[in-house]
Amino acid sequence: MRKISEIKFCCLIVIALFSATASFAQAPQTAKQAETWINPVFDTDFPDPTVVRVGDGYFYAYATQAVVNGKLHHIQVARSKDLIRWERMADALPEKPVWADKFEPKFWAPHVSVADGKYLMYYSADPNTQKGLCLAVAVADAPGGPFVDSGKPLKCGTSFINIDPMAFDDPKTGRKFLYWGSGFEPIKVQELAANRTEFALNSESVDVVFPIKNKDPNNYERLIEGVWVTYRKGFYYLFYSGDNCCGDKAHYAVMVARSRSATEKFETLAAATGKTNSVILEKNDEWLAPGHNSVITDDKGDEWIFYHAINTKKRNVEKDETIGGDRDVRRVMLMNRLVYKNGWVYAEGGTPTLSSKKFPKIRRRNN
Repeated sequence: MRKISEIKFCCLIVIALFSATASFAQAPQTAKQAETWINPVFDTDFPDPTVVRVGDGYFYAYATQAVVNGKLHHIQVARSKDLIRWERMADALPEKPVWADKFEPKFWAPHVSVADGKYLMYYSADPNTQKGLCLAVAVADAPGGPFVDSGKPLKCGTSFINIDPMAFDDPKTGRKFLYWGSGFEPIKVQELAANRTEFALNSESVDVVFPIKNKDPNNYERLIEGVWVTYRKGFYYLFYSGDNCCGDKAHYAVMVARSRSATEKFETLAAATGKTNSVILEKNDEWLAPGHNSVITDDKGDEWIFYHAINTKKRNVEKDETIGGDRDVRRVMLMNRLVYKNGWVYAEGGTPTLSSKKFPKIRRRNN
């Protein structure tokens, strides 16, 4: 009996050692799997995403209004430590501005910048006058909000000309600018005052990129919007999207132009290279209408473009995401790596990434 017990004991030891060895052998594979991602990176209705990095160890993504768990969020916000796994937060703009439409408000395409310990959110919204959308700015003490509107719009006009704002601090001159544009008008830029909540005294808007008005069905530039500006090696790169973001006939892509000045006319990729268009990111079989982007640089120096797109297999919003007819397509957040060639920037692959990729390089922080 004792001999049998000893044999059983030895067998148990062998099994335990084998299990531990197997678990140890599997650990690297699990870690490797955890280091890859595949689109979408945020699989929920999250249009017009702006991704920014702040000093608390998180990246924050802001997006156009949507219904979340049956409740309207005027401005959506989520956060992530690695750009891949996103945690949804509360409504970033819980209180509507007094000047905004009381009945069917639209809160579109926010952009957030950081200055002097404050967070400034530029966005567009419907005014009570019903004459057209306005540019506006709200301020918060924390990146997740709550943001409080400044009390009056920055600029109003007819139709949807004044939408899609993007604030930009010029690294060459130190001046502060706001880009915006849509409604079949050119992309515009105007200098901001030192307080960033109004335009500089006596400043005027300047047109820097122009729509292409022809009947070519492949033309993405009849309507241009969704500006994002970066600066690299002496060039300002202006990303923009067109021409129809939404609906059953969505036809949308990302284009690029560049300039040596933040406020002068930008040269498009097509004009500079002789290409038929300036597109750097467009549809594939799985993802339609990619566009309205932002750009983030990781700790390795790689640049990543974040944008929305429509999944061909899941085009429509869920029942708990609907906004009473405001939109029906579901635009989720994706990303691609950016690459540079001959002084121009391109989205890697030219279409939304379909295969798994390694995580962006992000240094871990203590907080």
